[in-house]
Amino acid sequence: MATGVKRQLSMVMDLNKCIGCHTCTSACKMQWTNRNGREYMYWNNVETQPGRGYPRDYESMGGGFDEAGNLKIGREPSAEDYGIPWEYNFEESLMTGTDPWMRPNVKPTWGANWDEDEGTGDYPNSYYFYLPRICNHCDDPACLAACSRNAIYKRQEDGIVLVDQERCRGYRYCVTACPYKKVYFNERISKSEKCIFCYPRIEKGLAMACARQCVGRIRWVGYRDDEAGPIHLLVDKYKVALPLHPEWGTKPNVFYVPPTSPPKFGANGSAESESRIPVTYLEELFGDGVRGAFETIAAERAKKANGEASELMDTLIGFKHHEMFKLS
Repeated sequence: MATGVKRQLSMVMDLNKCIGCHTCTSACKMQWTNRNGREYMYWNNVETQPGRGYPRDYESMGGGFDEAGNLKIGREPSAEDYGIPWEYNFEESLMTGTDPWMRPNVKPTWGANWDEDEGTGDYPNSYYFYLPRICNHCDDPACLAACSRNAIYKRQEDGIVLVDQERCRGYRYCVTACPYKKVYFNERISKSEKCIFCYPRIEKGLAMACARQCVGRIRWVGYRDDEAGPIHLLVDKYKVALPLHPEWGTKPNVFYVPPTSPPKFGANGSAESESRIPVTYLEELFGDGVRGAFETIAAERAKKANGEASELMDTLIGFKHHEMFKLS
């Protein structure tokens, strides 16, 4: 649990169930970031992996902490790294009929989902998977450590990381320090903004918009210390949900069940022992717990197939959507 907070609210996402529909992104965008200088912000986005991510190549921009616990300042993404927002010629194409095509008002060169569904590898062994990302509401947030104004803090009651807009002066140290690049600078108001874990919804007993609207039921929400809840079961008991880039040292509170994949095909079309998505690549993303997670899931899946009870598989299937959210 995060140091200095009473409880830690967390999320788990099962990447085996994400279909890349972007409903989560749309729900977040419409509720929080569709106007007022936030047009380029995607507090929730769904990336195709392997891919360059959002902002572009964020994994190489630095930030987080080194092995000794020292803060590392990275670089701030440029407007081009995010993708400059554009409008379409709605009036001409939809209202007047003078232009039959939808055209952007600028020549875009990058944006969220620019490399969607590209992946890597050669047929028939090409592969990709979807990776939704939000602020991790870390135990040791680099954004908090970097803020010279003490404008970033973790709420005592649930560990949600927030920006105090009254104290923020827009220095942007938080943007450079976050290795996940999930803090954004609003040029209209000269302040930093980020995912707030939908705390106004949480306070009313409602799950985050991204989680509640997820059609694939990939997201569980709950408290780490609730031993009867799904987060403790997936993260701590069975250890099948892992943090993204744990080597960055921020101790994230958003976890992922890594994606399994079918075996690669050999030259003669026969199945090989190696999986389509290389385990070594998944270990680069989620650390050295990937193989253990796969072994546990395989064993529990076999039990379920044999008609035996499996607490883990029943949880991962998510039979009842409301049971995936334990907010008290």
